[in-house]
Amino acid sequence: MDARKAEIAAFMKRTYDRGLTTATGGNISMRIGNVMLITPSGKDKASLAAEDIAEVSILDGANLTPDKRLSIETGMHRAIYLARPDVSAIVHSHPVYSSLFSASDEAIDTCIIAESYYLLGDVVKVPYALMGTEKLAANAARCAAGGADAMLLENHGAIALGRDLMSAFDRLECLEQAARLTFLSKMIRINDIKEEDRADIARMRS
Repeated sequence: MDARKAEIAAFMKRTYDRGLTTATGGNISMRIGNVMLITPSGKDKASLAAEDIAEVSILDGANLTPDKRLSIETGMHRAIYLARPDVSAIVHSHPVYSSLFSASDEAIDTCIIAESYYLLGDVVKVPYALMGTEKLAANAARCAAGGADAMLLENHGAIALGRDLMSAFDRLECLEQAARLTFLSKMIRINDIKEEDRADIARMRS
């Protein structure tokens, strides 16, 4: 368990170092059976250690490490795990370009480069709800249950799911890249991947 906690702390630092979140923003979790390991609230995300990571029961939401202050979004992570048995890791943060699109009616174009479409498909926007609330958790879980692996939380940030921490982090970073490319594409004329080529990419996922 300590090795898994160290991995979460390392990926949280990586998220911060890549400019994908702020000093105390964002949260990362991992599913280990019926236990969720998750980053704590209010701690510097660039200096977390294994002993800082909290443990929560996925079944009933109980804090198994009462000496640690749980992330405000613990309920959202738990709701997604309950809705998606195939997901074992979640990364949530507030990257600049993704967050910009979370507050816009314009969608992130994942068809500018093939990698984005392969990893993300179409990005789903989770309807707004106050951060840390059961409503936000329910909204995110409903979108995840529909098959979304990369989502924008309206006027909030981004969240990515994966079979492990690397795949979830990869999706989050790819989402931010796609958001930045979409923003920059407004300045030049681009050609999206053709429909028939998208079908080929989609088949590669299965």
